[in-house]
Amino acid sequence: MAADFCFFSKDSIIKPPKASPMMLRMVVLIFAMVCGVYTCSIGLKQIGVHSSGRIVSVHVVEKPCEATDIEPSEKPYVHFPKPKTFSRAECACNPVRNFAILSTQRSGSGWFETLLNSHMNISSNGEIFSVKVRKSNVSTILDTLDKLYNLDFFTSASKNECTAAVGLKWMLNQGLMQNHEQIVEYFKTRGVSAIFLFRRNLLRRMISMLANSYDQSAKLVNGTHKSHVHSPKEAEMLASYKPTINTTLLIPNLKQVDNMAIKAVQYFNSTRHIILFYEDIIKNQTILNDVQDFLKVPKRDLHSRQVKIHKGTLSSQVENWVDVEKTLKGTPYESFLHADYKI
Repeated sequence: MAADFCFFSKDSIIKPPKASPMMLRMVVLIFAMVCGVYTCSIGLKQIGVHSSGRIVSVHVVEKPCEATDIEPSEKPYVHFPKPKTFSRAECACNPVRNFAILSTQRSGSGWFETLLNSHMNISSNGEIFSVKVRKSNVSTILDTLDKLYNLDFFTSASKNECTAAVGLKWMLNQGLMQNHEQIVEYFKTRGVSAIFLFRRNLLRRMISMLANSYDQSAKLVNGTHKSHVHSPKEAEMLASYKPTINTTLLIPNLKQVDNMAIKAVQYFNSTRHIILFYEDIIKNQTILNDVQDFLKVPKRDLHSRQVKIHKGTLSSQVENWVDVEKTLKGTPYESFLHADYKI
């Protein structure tokens, strides 16, 4: 009986059905997906813990501009301004030099500045400290200079993007002498070069000053005051006025202006500077090449539309010439009586 239990026929054995290969692949794929999702979730949680929920931002750091092919002694005078009000675009890495024209009224500084501004790479922004609030104290002066030399001070002369030399016209009596110590230090720190422009013949300057003062009220040119003119006719109209000079104050006034110019050069002697005279430029305009070399800009032919107002002999420009002549003869200022250049 037991033997009967040990024998089964070959056909009577039941075989399990074969698993489908496609089904196995699906199972493996689903398992892999579940594992992947679980792993990613764990990773994201860890990142969240370490970052405390903050998004990490990537900042692109701009490569700073470099002053290449420039002598070490010149590098303090080379700057790469980053204006807040506009982009220098393709000129961002073009170096800029800072300058200031230091002068006295009626010394040819207006004419000289128009010559500089005819250069495509020079921006001289005028007499910006003629505005009282800008020179009220040394802090406002330095703040204004910061804005100017950062190319954020806009005038009709501004070349903006491709400026290679930026500056202003600054009269000695516009807060410059009173605050010279702080300004000299600023010039050294910011690499500002000084261009002194004076007039040799201070008598001619005085005549121009008196005539300009008279025109402020008389307004000889079509009822408007003109400090500078662009036509011979307008120049002739302004030159028609002949001032009367107070001979009692003549020598003290000449001495005062002379001493102020001497002091200015002494104050700013430690800064990089050049000294020019109006009469020298009139007689020899190749001096303008020296100025362009000083500012390190490409040499160009410079031009101005301004027309000189007072021409010819001084005796024809003063109402009381005889008295003036007597006052200056035998003094250090006698040479002012003679014409020192021709137009």
